[in-house]
Amino acid sequence: GKHRIVIPCLGHFKEEYEKVSKLYMNNKIRTTRYTLLNFLPRNLFEQFHRVANLYFLFLVVLNWVPLVEAFQKEITMLPLLGVLTIIAVKDGLEDYSRYKMDKQINNLVTKVYNR
Repeated sequence: GKHRIVIPCLGHFKEEYEKVSKLYMNNKIRTTRYTLLNFLPRNLFEQFHRVANLYFLFLVVLNWVPLVEAFQKEITMLPLLGVLTIIAVKDGLEDYSRYKMDKQINNLVTKVYNR
């Protein structure tokens, strides 16, 4: 296979390189969509971009109006909560598998040539 060899030759520019390199991002791969802090709000935001979920949310809100109430208020929420929970668990598991793959790729052993 092909190999890439990186040869750093900084010499007296080492201090300048260290100052400039702090301005740039590292080269770690990150393909995950969520973090622990933004999982719930971001996942709900993405799920309510689906028309079906908005429709069920509309039915839940409409059922809280006393004149239109067809079922018990809590029963109307069950299908929506079930679908949102199942999709959130699926998205969370997919994102966790992406996280594990990213971690595996970022921890690969590389060869660096140093004089």
